[in-house]
Amino acid sequence: MKTTFKHLAFAAASALICSGSAFASGEGWVTDFEAAKKQAAAEKKDLLIDFTGSDWCGWCIKLDEEVFSKDPFKEGVKDKFVLVSLDFPQKPENKAKLGEAAQAQNKELQKKYSVSGFPTIMLCDSEGKPFGQTGYQQGGPEKYVTHLDELRAGKKTRDDAFAAAGKAEGVEKAKQLVAALKAMKLDDDLVSSFYGDIATQIKAADPKDETGFAKAAAAKEKQEAFQKEAMGLMRSKDTDGLVALVDRTLKDEGLDGEAKQQVIMAKASAYAQTGKFDEAMKICDEAVALAPKSEAAPMIESFKGRLAKMKEKAAEAPKETKEKE
Repeated sequence: MKTTFKHLAFAAASALICSGSAFASGEGWVTDFEAAKKQAAAEKKDLLIDFTGSDWCGWCIKLDEEVFSKDPFKEGVKDKFVLVSLDFPQKPENKAKLGEAAQAQNKELQKKYSVSGFPTIMLCDSEGKPFGQTGYQQGGPEKYVTHLDELRAGKKTRDDAFAAAGKAEGVEKAKQLVAALKAMKLDDDLVSSFYGDIATQIKAADPKDETGFAKAAAAKEKQEAFQKEAMGLMRSKDTDGLVALVDRTLKDEGLDGEAKQQVIMAKASAYAQTGKFDEAMKICDEAVALAPKSEAAPMIESFKGRLAKMKEKAAEAPKETKEKE
């Protein structure tokens, strides 16, 4: 692992920890979340929150080295964001430098923002409500700033839609609220945690579900139930049970193409685990056909390519065994 600026900063400026300055991403970052919100409100800025693992996460280190430590990034965000570093170091000495209070705060915020991978970059308004999320991106600091600006545009669309909804009634109000949620492209758990009241308003304003919002929400609940049951069957290696679950779920008329695409891929994974590579690749083709333009389609094609290589490797294994004999 390369020595990075953030590691040197821990050693050179440890006295600043108590003041709230962070080192995981360099000078100018804040570690106290409540202080960061107050600063953002006072300066009319948003929050850029970096959930990072400074001494173990390779992609976090790359993001620091390639983007956050560069002047074009600092200049590009200085008038837009208060930078917040929430570090999750693993080395005892770095945990000690971070302090117990900061560790407790960071764990609480990790749970609050449903962060499961590192680095996670969460963009929030000064109240701490998320409007965008991202992670490591290739291309350097200038491209990353452009990417952040695109995500910030989602916040403006959100706010404009909320303002329009405040002046509307009935289905039109529901449409504006739905537009606000879609503009942010947040994970479902974040929408549920931070915008649950908006979902309630949409359903009240659109009792006949002309927007399709309630139908989509019901489909997501079914997907979550499927995923929970599917994970249990995978852990118990019950391939037949998993295949049967997939077939039952696909008959549900409440699921659209993309939802069915995700469900059917569980069957492909089950076949792959049991060495049925031809069947798994056939399922991949069926999955792509369900929603060819979905975000998942390219990943499914990539998975199919890996299956082909796994099939080749499995076919070569018996030959290698015979040669050794």
